[in-house]
Amino acid sequence: MSFSEHGEREGEAHPASAGRGGDVSPSILEARDLCVERAGANVLEVPLLRIAEGEVLSLIGPNGAGKSTLLLTLCSLQRCTRGTISFRGFAVGKDYSAFRFRRQVTMVFQEPLLFDTTVFDNVASGLRFRGFNKRETEKAVAESLNLFGVDHLRDRSARKVSGGEAQRVSLARAFALKPEILLLDEPFSSLDPPTRESLTRDLGHALNISNTTTIFATHDRMEALQLSHRIAVMDKGRIVQVGSPEEVMNRPVDQFVASFVGIETILNGSVIRTGEGTFTASVSGYGIEAAGSAAVGEEVILCIRPENVTLSIDSGGAVTSARNMFHGIVGNVTPLGPYLKVLIDCGFHITAYVTKSSLETLSLKGGQPVTASFKATAIHVVRRI
Repeated sequence: MSFSEHGEREGEAHPASAGRGGDVSPSILEARDLCVERAGANVLEVPLLRIAEGEVLSLIGPNGAGKSTLLLTLCSLQRCTRGTISFRGFAVGKDYSAFRFRRQVTMVFQEPLLFDTTVFDNVASGLRFRGFNKRETEKAVAESLNLFGVDHLRDRSARKVSGGEAQRVSLARAFALKPEILLLDEPFSSLDPPTRESLTRDLGHALNISNTTTIFATHDRMEALQLSHRIAVMDKGRIVQVGSPEEVMNRPVDQFVASFVGIETILNGSVIRTGEGTFTASVSGYGIEAAGSAAVGEEVILCIRPENVTLSIDSGGAVTSARNMFHGIVGNVTPLGPYLKVLIDCGFHITAYVTKSSLETLSLKGGQPVTASFKATAIHVVRRI
């Protein structure tokens, strides 16, 4: 079991400030010493994970990281080899029946899994199963369809709606039940980008007004940033880091997390000099100054987000507070939606993001000399063990 520089155990999470006002909510769900085995091998190991009431926790990680397994285990659809899951302080399957617990939880999968009937009947299905009367069902379905903008489809066959509409119906069905806990297993991964963006906005609105406790598995870190109070990064069945979006994105605990959350420049260095509040690390023979403290000879990993790198053509008269300036040659220039990714060879490789306007102003192209600069405070330092 490893420790981060912040002193938290791997996989441990404390109840977060779920509300926008900062009030700390009690845990609604807790997993302790959770383990799932398949064919004699551990596919999931979570020492401790607490979910605060009303919070949105996103699970991110590569394929096979264990996100779906964790969701299925948390809702008692996947039996754990050992460990306990507690709902409002009661152990599920011991102090609180698994059947009763599952009725408090709703799960939405990547595929909508709609019945061959009307949109209205799909959204109403769970309510009818739970014995809601006609008036209650009509009201709840109407509210939920309106929440996700599909009220105009209520009498249409579920087989005649688009993929995005089908997922909206699936979400409407989940919200109509007013679950205590909502689990989302990559519900937008098969949708086109505009549909994903629209659904993400609508889901965020629905979560804000309902204050539904949600665990959301996704590959898309932008979805996680938009929706989450906390983000948990998973790899090989373990939670590697969990924290606020700002903490996880800008202060990753290791090289794997740094790479997964979009830090393009990850450099191995050795500390050669220390100063007051800064130190200098040697990277491929070049000195890079970083904020913080370190001992001479210490091995470090320097993480620099591409948006924190500034490019210029002539640095001779430039006025900058950046402590690090390196001359290099432009390599690849890759379009990435509203910006472009520029790879620079400075004796080591560094990546910067620029707008199309900046690209044209600087006339950046492959083989062109350029100066890359970044502040010492823009570097996140990970100690190499």
